[in-house]
Amino acid sequence: MKYFIGIDVGTQSLRVCLFSQNGDKRLEYTEDFTTSYPAPLQVEQDPEKWWTATIHALKEITNAEVVDVEDIAGICYACTSCTVVVLDQNGSSLRPAIMWMDERAITEAEQITRTENSVLQYSGGIVSPQWMLPKTAWLLKNEPEVFKKAYRIVEQTDYFTFKLTGLWTLGYNNLVTKWNYASLSGGWPEGFLRDAGVEVACSKWPKKILKLGEPVGRIKTELADETGLSRDTLVLQGGVDSHAAMVGLSVIAPGDLGIVMGTSTVIMGQSDTPIFADIWGPYPDAVIDGTFTIGGGQTTTGSVIDWLVSELSLSGINKDLQRIGALEREAEHIPPGSNGLVALNYFQGNRTPIKDPKARGAIWGLTLWHSLPHILRAFYESNAYGTRHFVENLEQHGFEVNRIIAGGGGAKSDLGISILGSVLGRPILTTQESECTAIGTAVLASIGCGVHKNYEQAVQQMIKIEPAREWSTKDHSVYDFYYDKYLQTYTQLKDLFHEVVDFEELNAVKRVQ
Repeated sequence: MKYFIGIDVGTQSLRVCLFSQNGDKRLEYTEDFTTSYPAPLQVEQDPEKWWTATIHALKEITNAEVVDVEDIAGICYACTSCTVVVLDQNGSSLRPAIMWMDERAITEAEQITRTENSVLQYSGGIVSPQWMLPKTAWLLKNEPEVFKKAYRIVEQTDYFTFKLTGLWTLGYNNLVTKWNYASLSGGWPEGFLRDAGVEVACSKWPKKILKLGEPVGRIKTELADETGLSRDTLVLQGGVDSHAAMVGLSVIAPGDLGIVMGTSTVIMGQSDTPIFADIWGPYPDAVIDGTFTIGGGQTTTGSVIDWLVSELSLSGINKDLQRIGALEREAEHIPPGSNGLVALNYFQGNRTPIKDPKARGAIWGLTLWHSLPHILRAFYESNAYGTRHFVENLEQHGFEVNRIIAGGGGAKSDLGISILGSVLGRPILTTQESECTAIGTAVLASIGCGVHKNYEQAVQQMIKIEPAREWSTKDHSVYDFYYDKYLQTYTQLKDLFHEVVDFEELNAVKRVQ
C-alpha cells in the first residue's frame, strides 16, 4: 500500500493530510495563520509562518508512525492562488506576502485590461487586481527598492516548490489561471508583458514550467533528515487550491460543477469547448490536457461568517465552530428570507460575474427585532445567491450543469448546504472526505507517482460521493423573490459604493502627502 501527503495551504490555516492510495485518511494536521490588514483592500501574511507550520506537520506525520515512511511515495501541495511572495536567492521573504484577496492593484489591473490583448479572452476579458501581473506592476511602482533586491517574485505555490525541493519552477496551472498565460496564444503574446508594464520582472521568474502533478524531483535531503521522511519521497508540482479541490470533489467530467466553500467560494468545472461567459477562463489545459477549466466565485463567504461572529457577537465570545454551531441551530428556525433581511457579501469586491473590485458589503431590512441568528442566516443566503448568480450566467453561455458537488469547510454546515440547494433549486452532493483540497493533491500525487494511471482511475479509487442533501421546493419559491432583491441591491448601491471608495482613496493619498 502506498501513501501520499497532501498539503493544503489555505488563507486561514495549513492542513496536511496523509492518504492511502484508496483514499483513506490516516492522519491530519492543522495549524492556523495570522493575517494582517495594513490598509483597506490590503491583506498580507508572513511566508515564514507557512513553512514553519509545514515542518511541524511533516514531523507530526512521521512521529505518529501510522505508516512506514518508505511507503509514503509522494507529496503534492495546493496553495492560494496569486498570493505573491518576494524572495531572495535563499528563498527568504523580503516583505510580507501580498495575499490573493488583496485588491491594492486596481489601477494596474485596469491598465492591463485596457491593452485589450487577445490573450485576455482566456481569463474573462477583465484583469482582476488580485492577479499576479497587476500586483507585480504595483510592486515595481510603489516598492522599487524591494523589487530591485528580489531574486524571485513568484506565487505561494512556487515558494513551496523551492522549499520542498530546492528547485525553482513555475506551475503552469497558476500561469494559465492567474498570470494571463494561455497555451493557445503561445503563452504570453509578443509585446503583452511590455504593454502590461511587467516585462522587467521576467528575469525574476523561474524558466522551468511544469504542469499540475508533474514530478519536480526528490524532497531536499536536509528536509527529509529534519522531518524524518524518506529521501526517496517524490515531490509533484502543485497548483491552485481550488483546482486541486475540484479534483478532490471528482469534478473531472464535462457538466460537473464543483463548489469549494471555504474562506471564499470557488465554483469550477471542465468543458470540452471554451465557454466565454462572465467568468474566469476558459483556461486551456489548466488541469486536464485537452479540456478547458472554467470557474469563478465569491471573494468573501466563509470569511464573512468569521467576521460576523468575531466582530458582531457578544463581547468575550470567540469565533469558533461551537459558537457558529449554536447560532446555526437558532437560524434553522428562521424562515427563508431571514424575516426580511437581504445581505450583500461583497466585502472585498465581487469576483464574478460582476467583476467589480469597488463593490462593498451591505445588509438591509434591519429592525430592532432582528437578532444575530437572523444576520447569520442572511449571509448564508447571500452566499447562496452569489453562487446562483454565477451558475445562471454560466448556463446562459451554454454550459449544461449535470451535477453539483460541494466541499470545503462550508459544506460541513447542514444549514448552509440546505440553503444552497433551496436557492439553486437543485440537489447538492458532497464527498465523504471534507478536506477536498488535501485529498485532491493526494490524487495528483498518486497519478504523478504512477500508482494510478489517470484521473478517472484515481478518482474512482480515492473519492467517495455521499447521497444528495435535501432541499425545499417551497423555500425555493421564496428565495426567487429574495434573489431578485439581492441582485437589485448591487444595482441600486453600485454608484454609492464607487463614490465612497474613490473618496476614501483620494483622502488616503492626501494623508500620505
